[in-house]
Amino acid sequence: MPRVVLAMSGGVDSSASAVLLKRQGYDVVGLFMRTGTHGHDQPGLDTRPDNKKGCCSAIDAGDARRVADRLDIPFYALDFEAEFGKIIDYFAAEYARGRTPNPCVVCNTWLKFGQLWTFARKLSAEFIATGHYARVVNGPGGAELHKGLDADKDQSYVLHGIRREVLPHLLFPVGGHTKPEIRELAREAGLGAVAEKPDSVEICFVPSGNHVDVVRSRRPEVAAAGVIVERDGTVLGEHDGIDRFTIGQRKGLGVAAGRKRFVLEILPESRTVVVGDPEDLLATGLVASQVNWLIDPPAEPLHCAAKIRYRHAGVPATATATPDGGAVVTFDEAQPAVTPGQAVAFYDGTRVLGGGWIERATRE
Repeated sequence: MPRVVLAMSGGVDSSASAVLLKRQGYDVVGLFMRTGTHGHDQPGLDTRPDNKKGCCSAIDAGDARRVADRLDIPFYALDFEAEFGKIIDYFAAEYARGRTPNPCVVCNTWLKFGQLWTFARKLSAEFIATGHYARVVNGPGGAELHKGLDADKDQSYVLHGIRREVLPHLLFPVGGHTKPEIRELAREAGLGAVAEKPDSVEICFVPSGNHVDVVRSRRPEVAAAGVIVERDGTVLGEHDGIDRFTIGQRKGLGVAAGRKRFVLEILPESRTVVVGDPEDLLATGLVASQVNWLIDPPAEPLHCAAKIRYRHAGVPATATATPDGGAVVTFDEAQPAVTPGQAVAFYDGTRVLGGGWIERATRE
């Protein structure tokens, strides 16, 4: 039987993945990644059982172990606190630069599909698996990354940074199912305790939703006063730190301008937040860096769909690879709130072609 190391978070998706892999005849080994985000010792975290929406707690580790015991699969819990600490440092540093980070992409690239594959090879495993809603399809040129079948749960956007050579070794058991199907499968398998668990929040180390405390615990210098201004320089008010803002933000600005204002730009050097009208947010394209291609890097401009944030539908665009490993992207129609620090992913239908990091928006 081919051996697969499955990342088990204690949630319904990875637990159902274990069931599916066992049914498919794999020799499954479960792995829980301890990240060190255990509770009140981490600013901004709230891991009380009645408020738990994260995926890193001791409760989750216990749930994952119980599922492994019930399914009679070997189970390991390894300490990745140091590695995960680097992800939180990145998160705080990006806010300090006036950017909006995407730690899920970084975690998947650095940790889940980096360290996980390293561990799997030590166990002579041929595959690694997670509970992500995505699919690996065997295409004419080899393994391809595709969207998950459940459009509402598709997570392919946060997976574009996976190394191309790892794709043939990836399994996403729940990717061909809908979320209701997965919950029902878990119930039928006798995993009722995890079948009803709520979905984890997007940022597992900020389950309270208050990222500011986490940022300032790592970068206290960010808590510095600045001004909120109109595009013409008119001062509307003050703020206590640029980490409270992101491009496109409308609520919580703390100023009264008499009409709706949106964050257009964040200038970390002067701690200035520039606001304006919604039409001022429109960008004709973007410049991306560190593009990871899951196809042969295109020698010519590539027409594709570009997705610029997790809940963005993706729009027709042209991506041109640049010699520095980046890409210049031009949208067929201007898009609002192109945000430095977020990721852009390129698609051909359901297939992920690659993606990179947004450095800046471009406007004609």
